[in-house]
Amino acid sequence: MSAQDTPTVAGQGAGTRPGALGSSVALHAWMAISGLIMVLFLLVHMYGNLKIFEGRQGFDGYSQFLREAGEPLLPYSVALWIVRAVLSVSVLAHVLSAFILWHRSRAATGGRGGWRYASTRNRRGVQRTYASFMMRWGGIVIGLFVVYHILNMSADVIDPGGASASPYQRMVNSFSIWWVVLSYVIALIALGFHLRHGVWAAFASLGANSSMARRRTLNQTAIAVAALITVGFLIPPLAIFAGWVR
Repeated sequence: MSAQDTPTVAGQGAGTRPGALGSSVALHAWMAISGLIMVLFLLVHMYGNLKIFEGRQGFDGYSQFLREAGEPLLPYSVALWIVRAVLSVSVLAHVLSAFILWHRSRAATGGRGGWRYASTRNRRGVQRTYASFMMRWGGIVIGLFVVYHILNMSADVIDPGGASASPYQRMVNSFSIWWVVLSYVIALIALGFHLRHGVWAAFASLGANSSMARRRTLNQTAIAVAALITVGFLIPPLAIFAGWVR
């Protein structure tokens, strides 16, 4: 990546001077911090999903532990709701920052939108990876899937494989159906691309790409995190569908 590949700040010079907290630089920082919080959550959630291989007792016991965490200092399930609140605020900050930056980019370019990176390596003067190209639409796919996933696995409102009071049984029931597994795979592919670019962009926005060596390390880290989370989340549903977990 050359110096020409440095992310540009959209919306500057559009005739307005937003406050420090609402500046484009600050919005990129909000996106970075909230995104990294969600990555941390995904790693913990992936670990929990892999407990499906411990059987019903192990998986349901882990689910119960999440609700009992913090006792007796905190009432039952309060720690879990604190995590949910932090995650909800992070998602809202991430989406809102992305929307404002997109809107500013559209306004600054007369409604045409803009290219995220300028580069001399492309004959049109712009360069995009597949991951950066899919960030917006991939984010929408992920958002829609998260809503379905919560209604299915957490709230037990949607139960294509049959309702159950057991989180283990709900997971096995759902991932025994081919179209549920397919939707999960599609969402995870979108998540992988989103993470591949998002992890890199998050650390870059926080100033971690200050040298060529750091950029290479950052790029490798982004690929490793995206691959780890994507594969880690894919293992349980594919194992259930293949009949390795019953």
